[in-house]
Amino acid sequence: AWHHRSDAITSVAAFIGISIALFFGKGYESADDLAALFASGFIFYNSYKIFRPALGEIMDENLYDDLIIEIRKVSLQVKGVESTEKCFIRKAGMKYHVDLHAIVKANITVREGHDISHLLKDTLRAEIPELGHVLIHIEPSYN
Repeated sequence: AWHHRSDAITSVAAFIGISIALFFGKGYESADDLAALFASGFIFYNSYKIFRPALGEIMDENLYDDLIIEIRKVSLQVKGVESTEKCFIRKAGMKYHVDLHAIVKANITVREGHDISHLLKDTLRAEIPELGHVLIHIEPSYN
């Protein structure tokens, strides 16, 4: 929508600038130049408005706080997960990639920790369909 709006506004500016230069004649020749300068500024502004959010996603600026809260809530429903620690989220395309540290009892076997990690990963992807790759790091609880 911004692209079409930008085309319309810059076309109107060019039309007005050229019309003023043609109809008013001598002394108004720079109206076309001013309209072109306005159009250039407007195009630059719109390109910034379109490009800036995309750049933020590429640079991992967004923290996705709501999604982190949902991931932590779903994680605590999984049997064996006592709590969560670090949770990093990146967006790639239409999916979110998650790196989550899950806290489990320190005295369980590696196999049990592995099973909890797979259960947690499967549960997260089932409950939150927009998740793509999910990496679970198991941390022992020392409480």
